Amino acid sequence: MHQNYPVSTPIQLSQTLKALRHASGLSQEAAGQLLGVNQKRLARIESAPERTSFEQISRLVTALGGRLEVSLASAMPAKESAAKGSEKASSTW
Repeated sequence: MHQNYPVSTPIQLSQTLKALRHASGLSQEAAGQLLGVNQKRLARIESAPERTSFEQISRLVTALGGRLEVSLASAMPAKESAAKGSEKASSTW
C-alpha cells in the first residue's frame, strides 16, 4: 500500500523526510550511508531541506524506498492562467 505525503512547505518536507526514514526503520546514520553522507549531513537535510539540492532530496527519498512526485501549478487565478497559456506540469522520478 502506498502512502502519499502532499508537501507545500519546507517544514512539511522536513517532517515527511523524517517520517519516511522512521517508516523504513533506519537511523540517520544508516540512511546517511545509503545516501553516501554522514549522520550530521543527513540531520541537516532533514532539518533544513530547503537548503538541500532537489537532486539530493530525490536520491534520499528513493534510498528510503519512496518515489518523489512533483506537481507545479500556477498561483494565478484560472482566468489569468488560461490567458497566458499556463498549464499544470507534473513529473515523476
